[in-house]
Amino acid sequence: MKEILDDARIDQYLAQYALDDVFPSSLRQHLALYRFEPGDTLCKQGEIPEYIFFLMRGKVKVYTASADGKTLLINFTSPLGVLGEIECLNELENLNTVSAVTPVETVAFHKRWLKLYREEVPFLQFMLHLVTEKFYNKSVSLSFNLLYPVEIRLASYLLSVTTPEDARVSTVHLKDMANLIGTSYRHLNRIILSFTGANLIERSRGTLVVKDRKGLEEAAGRNIYETGDRKEQK
Repeated sequence: MKEILDDARIDQYLAQYALDDVFPSSLRQHLALYRFEPGDTLCKQGEIPEYIFFLMRGKVKVYTASADGKTLLINFTSPLGVLGEIECLNELENLNTVSAVTPVETVAFHKRWLKLYREEVPFLQFMLHLVTEKFYNKSVSLSFNLLYPVEIRLASYLLSVTTPEDARVSTVHLKDMANLIGTSYRHLNRIILSFTGANLIERSRGTLVVKDRKGLEEAAGRNIYETGDRKEQK
């Protein structure tokens, strides 16, 4: 996590996502801009959070781990996602781990300021809306994602972790990928072989390369791991 001292960019992000009226002027002085590189952790399961992060740029992966070390993917979150608000509002440990998939920029504030501003009506209404939306999306994810065929789960995962400009995924951690989408390593390899035969992806030199993004989108039907986050205001 690297702090970027750029108040103008914070103001730009708040205007971009129509948040000027959400944060009272007295709270805006406590906002900070942080940058995370791919693989960096924003929140770690079981730890006490210190900050509430508003995701302004990039994409993060949200997943949970069981006591025996297995992981399960919950979703990917893009702007405008908010991280840590439930835990900070209720003084809880982080329920999930959140890590950056792409370069990420967040506007954040320390949780100690919550007590001073949580009664501000626009801010409170905004936070309640976010919490409600997050619980709904998480309920849908946990209830239905594992009911989809592995083909849809893998296609959705590959769409989420790649872009048209960067279509490669390392195969070094295929077992982790299998755990994340809730299948076995052997079955994952069978689906990869099927996708390769259909020319959707190519396996070469320790990577999977998406060759036909439109074909993957058709295989997924819809990306089951992407949350319906608030889009930027035009």
